[in-house]
Amino acid sequence: MASLGKDIKEADQKVKETENSETSKTDSASSPMSDTNKIYLRALPLRALEDVEVVKTEIKSGNILILRITPLAKKSVEDVKQAVNELCEFVEHVGGDIARLGEERVVVTPSSIRIWREKTPMPSEETATAA
Repeated sequence: MASLGKDIKEADQKVKETENSETSKTDSASSPMSDTNKIYLRALPLRALEDVEVVKTEIKSGNILILRITPLAKKSVEDVKQAVNELCEFVEHVGGDIARLGEERVVVTPSSIRIWREKTPMPSEETATAA
């Protein structure tokens, strides 16, 4: 049992050392988003058409975004349509993916991430049975 306690203390010390080195790396970077080895999932509201450029930058950085479109929709439904169309074109150009999440949200992914979509079975013609 004494050996187990010693092993736990050593493991705990290694975890603390790792956390300290990661913290210093993060502190030295201008932003946690600049870490090129990580992919972040970010939730952002779309408040104006100008926010589309922020989304494009995040996608180019490899991040996944969940966009809340309600703030923009309260201002202008036409702006929402324009923003979504612009994002669809951009995502197609970079090889990413985009999908609606309910009434208020849209998810946008970079080229390295695909959105799973359930395929609904196509209604088939009734087949005659020998009865």
